[in-house]
Amino acid sequence: MHTTRLIATWTLVAATLSASVFASAAQAQDKPSDPGFWTTPALPGFGKMHAMPSAAYQPDKKATYKIVFALTRGPKTPDQINPALERVARAVNLYASAGVPLSHLKFVAVAYGDATSIALDDEHYQQKFGVANPNLAEIAALRRVGVDIAVCAQAVAEHDYEYSWIDHSVTLSLSGITTVTVLEHAGYVLMPL
Repeated sequence: MHTTRLIATWTLVAATLSASVFASAAQAQDKPSDPGFWTTPALPGFGKMHAMPSAAYQPDKKATYKIVFALTRGPKTPDQINPALERVARAVNLYASAGVPLSHLKFVAVAYGDATSIALDDEHYQQKFGVANPNLAEIAALRRVGVDIAVCAQAVAEHDYEYSWIDHSVTLSLSGITTVTVLEHAGYVLMPL
């Protein structure tokens, strides 16, 4: 009986060590520097994310998600894509990766404050900052999957931009305040970025 218990204990220890070694090997290959770690399933090239199908708080594939993103921060330099816009793209990719159909994502991103310039057309962005607007390709990609990108008309005026300078792919809203509150009243959740 003692020998049987000893064999069972060693079998359990060996299995535990084997599982631990396997898990460590899997983690070693699952690093951000590994090829294929970052993916962009719904928006190729934008909003990189890493799929985690066994992680907690997975989105319900049958639910509809209504989110208004408040974009208020600008990039460090004008030649960079706005990081808040990248986070909107990441959100799209995360939900899509989890199996939520794009038609179930009711996303609106409204830019104001330091993020206002993302809405400028290329000509006026270049006049203002000396480089092409790096945000327009991502805005177009987000639009193609149903995300409405808006800009606060009050912020446009406060930045001394003309309304005619706003890119045709961006919705001119009355204000960031009214966009957020109207959408919250309609059941959207606010995600400040």
